[in-house]
Amino acid sequence: MHLVLALIVLAYLVGSIPSGLLVARALGGPDPRGQGSGNLGTANVYRLLGRKAGALTLLGDAAKGALPVALARLTLTSLGAWQEAGVALVGAAAVAGHVFPLYLSFKGGKAVATTFGVVAVLVPWAALNLVAVYLLALYQTRIFSVSALICAWLLPVAVGLFSDSKVFLLLAGALSGLILVCHRENLERFFKGEEPRL
Repeated sequence: MHLVLALIVLAYLVGSIPSGLLVARALGGPDPRGQGSGNLGTANVYRLLGRKAGALTLLGDAAKGALPVALARLTLTSLGAWQEAGVALVGAAAVAGHVFPLYLSFKGGKAVATTFGVVAVLVPWAALNLVAVYLLALYQTRIFSVSALICAWLLPVAVGLFSDSKVFLLLAGALSGLILVCHRENLERFFKGEEPRL
């Protein structure tokens, strides 16, 4: 139990690392929190600083989810039947850290890339299919948030199709709901025709 709690705390702290802000500073760009949408996610950093910055932010945010979960899968084998629950809690903590980062007064990103990192480790085939859906949706709509929302809606479906784990399915449902809540302002702008396109 102590190991699980330690991994949850570690995952939250890792999830709290502001990848977008660090990338912007490293490349000498403006603080994403005060430009564009004001978000630290891939889309805003991409709009402000270009493809390289966007790609680095995406990789950083995805790694924040993937690395703690991979570590948990390796170290929680002694939990037996409870391993999946422990790993899922670690994944949830990483995403929570991204959305509510300790280092930025609990004002963070919108959970998409970090959730992808978590799912990529837990259910790789689900993650791969969601990438295909995201790219297709982005090609059709040219709107980052719409593509993210479509993937969020499909996340529990994809996990359910490629995994028998009820724990992972429950986690997928929770993360899907979190992503939808985080994108409520994007939805409002979309229905007003004000959501920026690629």
